[in-house]
Amino acid sequence: MNRRSSIALGFLALIALGALLLSSPWARAASDGEWGGFPTSLFTAFSAVCVTGLSVVDIASEFTRFGQIVILFLVEIGCLGLMTCGTFVLIAVGRRLSLSREFSLMNAYGVAEVQGLKGLICWVVGSMLVIEALGAVLLYFSLGSAYESVFYSVMGFCNAGFGLKADSLSSFSGNFFFLGVMALETILGGIGFLVIYNLCTYRFLRRLNGARGRLSLHTRVVLRFTFYLLAIAFAVFLFLEWNGALASLSASEKLMAGFYQAVTPRTCGFSVTPTEALSPVTRLMYVFLMFIGGAPGSAAAGIKVTTFAVLVYTCVAMCRGESETVISRKAIPYDIVRESLVILMALIVFVAVVVGALFMTEAAALRAGAVTVEALFFEAVSAITTTGLSVGSTTGNLSVAGKFVIMAAMFVGRLGAITVVMLIGERESTRRLKFPTEELVVG
Repeated sequence: MNRRSSIALGFLALIALGALLLSSPWARAASDGEWGGFPTSLFTAFSAVCVTGLSVVDIASEFTRFGQIVILFLVEIGCLGLMTCGTFVLIAVGRRLSLSREFSLMNAYGVAEVQGLKGLICWVVGSMLVIEALGAVLLYFSLGSAYESVFYSVMGFCNAGFGLKADSLSSFSGNFFFLGVMALETILGGIGFLVIYNLCTYRFLRRLNGARGRLSLHTRVVLRFTFYLLAIAFAVFLFLEWNGALASLSASEKLMAGFYQAVTPRTCGFSVTPTEALSPVTRLMYVFLMFIGGAPGSAAAGIKVTTFAVLVYTCVAMCRGESETVISRKAIPYDIVRESLVILMALIVFVAVVVGALFMTEAAALRAGAVTVEALFFEAVSAITTTGLSVGSTTGNLSVAGKFVIMAAMFVGRLGAITVVMLIGERESTRRLKFPTEELVVG
């Protein structure tokens, strides 16, 4: 069994276990002591393991405390990734990593060297637990409930949109401290473990020659483009919604809501302002942000900010007539540029396939006006990028076939980046026969 198959089967096994637990009478609020509700439990398990947050029911009323804890653990394991969790267990019991497992983790986290990988994985798990614990302590001052604080802290850092209130975070629009902590956790979860590791160690990291550590190009690009996207989204959201969806809020609440709504579309399914209340232009901006996503090795999906950065700098270089893609005076290898183009095209094609499938499964609802083309397109992008935002009750109103399409989209979207990288880098073929070149008119 190759690595891609083992990762996919591992996720499916976890989803099956989660669906089974969520169907148990201990997990369902209205179970009457019997097993049931498997379709809803299956969809919820898919959404939790894929760290999406889309739900066909209100988990606060549909599931008991036990069921909500199951969802929490599914999100936690899904965020770390079965591969990382399994490796951490092997390290804990003292077993040696196989070379294939080491290279798989290198691809997932962008590590250039195998040396120190075990320590990195231990640090990943430890830092995740520490950040979530600190977040829970801070959220406790706003919520006053240890359970709710832990739940929202995990969902914030893991970039999952499951909440304990039917209105997502709308009831917290005036709670600046709560939204600030949630936004910070979402950003930390979206920039990736490798960036957090680099930020925490570069001032103190000593090389063999005694020189200080430095911020890697990966870290600088992730932080730079994360800031750019947040600033642009914040400004555009306030410009479009100041007298629209934010009209009923005070000026300070508008600024806080605008900042949080700039954070969440790329990675997390929480929202202060209902998506259906936003203007079509704002939702279009959301689609763009969801498509980009977060950083490699993070809880977010999408093409990733580093891929977006490579594509932007490649376009700039091409417009200038330069043959190399240069970022911060560093030439980007051609293979990285090629991988970025493959990831972009693969995601565009997958979005088209999922949207087309939804158009087919929801044809009757479209004709009846029960759902719009825009809502289905938004739902498809949200599922593929594992963001978790939805226009109104679109997710719950989907047909059974439509829900299966969304489950497949979430699953492939969660595995997509790792699978593409492995597909490109798993086997290189050297073509000995050289073909003649000829010009082709494009554009």
